[in-house]
Amino acid sequence: MKIAVTGKGGVGKTTLTAVLARLFAAEGRKVLAVGADPDANLGMALGFTGEELTAITPISEMNELIAERTGSTPENYGKYFKINPKVDDIPDRFSLEKNGVKLLVMGSVETGGGGCICPEHVMLKRLISHLVISRDEVVIMDMEAGLEHLGRGTAEMMDRFIVVIEPGERSIQTLQKLKPLAADLRIKRINVAANKIRSKEDEDFLKNRIQNDELIGFIHYSDECAAADRKGLSPYDTGGQVLEDVRIIKERIESTI
Repeated sequence: MKIAVTGKGGVGKTTLTAVLARLFAAEGRKVLAVGADPDANLGMALGFTGEELTAITPISEMNELIAERTGSTPENYGKYFKINPKVDDIPDRFSLEKNGVKLLVMGSVETGGGGCICPEHVMLKRLISHLVISRDEVVIMDMEAGLEHLGRGTAEMMDRFIVVIEPGERSIQTLQKLKPLAADLRIKRINVAANKIRSKEDEDFLKNRIQNDELIGFIHYSDECAAADRKGLSPYDTGGQVLEDVRIIKERIESTI
């Protein structure tokens, strides 16, 4: 099963990614959680401590590895390099495991304009393709808000995209902008998970704006989840409403694969 979770920063996609990963792992499934959003802290949400996370270097910052795999050197940088570098050993070699979940942090490529055709970019894109197409475990990716880092072949192999939104017009607009991008990539299934729900009014607003077959579940606002974030704990370990809401989303995912 390959799932990508996307949405604007702060909407709760990292929380959803982490709790889903922990729920699958609790069933004895092999799970790889991928931090593909440079602004998120997926490791902490999975239950890793700050000290444990110091052992992880994002793939995009592994300059020697990237140079070795792409054949890039200071002399030929930006001129020519391999566009299909070897990446199949990277997930097991550079991931960190806890609570039955392997964590792989991708990092990001700093760009000065509208894109980057560089060894780092090629490495990350090739790695994402490998994770989606070739890995045999549950792969859940905490993505950036856009879909630019995905190629058509990679996107077509995803089982599901989940867009996390909040009950507001700006989130609805973000969702509407993602839909044509997803269609261009031939993404077969897009679901919406609504987070920070505080009332029936919030639920009714979203039910009226989102197609019923797209809306996969509500995650209600939880003081326990907010407290867990302040303490650097996983929302899975604190339990409560968020855990039960994501459990329902997981069941719906499995019933419609």
